[in-house]
Amino acid sequence: MDVLPAAFAATVFLLFGAALLAWTGARLVHRAPVAEGARPVVAVPVALLAGLGALALGVWCLGRL
Repeated sequence: MDVLPAAFAATVFLLFGAALLAWTGARLVHRAPVAEGARPVVAVPVALLAGLGALALGVWCLGRL
């Protein structure tokens, strides 16, 4: 009964994490700011940690199925 919500949450977390990591990587390759008005020294690690955290949550949700 709880399979559908867990699968949905896993899909959302995995898509968000992958998209955030891809976007951050593309911004870094083009030497563009990751977050407008934020220092790159702070913005890049925060974006990478958020993306990896979302991927980890997605994998965790899949493991709960």
